[in-house]
Amino acid sequence: MVIGQRLRELRESKKLSQGDIEKRTGMLRCYTSRVENGHTVPSVETLEKYARALGIPMYRIFYESDEPPEKLRLPSAEVEWGSDETELAELRAFARLLARMDDDKRTLLLGLAQKMARRKRRLKSAD
Repeated sequence: MVIGQRLRELRESKKLSQGDIEKRTGMLRCYTSRVENGHTVPSVETLEKYARALGIPMYRIFYESDEPPEKLRLPSAEVEWGSDETELAELRAFARLLARMDDDKRTLLLGLAQKMARRKRRLKSAD
């Protein structure tokens, strides 16, 4: 997904001009043009301004459905990794990123991880 294209789609669906976005965010119209045409990548803070100007929750910039993405639930009984604070924070960040992936990519990645875990268990039990 290209953020600029998505922002343009959202802006046009609300029937707003780049000038309207300028008035609502305080950012120059030419900056919005540069973002929408892929010449500039906005910061998270800038994306928050766009979301407020468009009257949408921020997840809609990254996720095309009208409903928020389902929270990814990891099976806690099978998780061996993530027992200390640092690993737990990394695991939560990873879960947030997985929730943003489309279903096909997430299924592929999780399937690969399961195969790797099964192989690791088999190798451990063979020792």
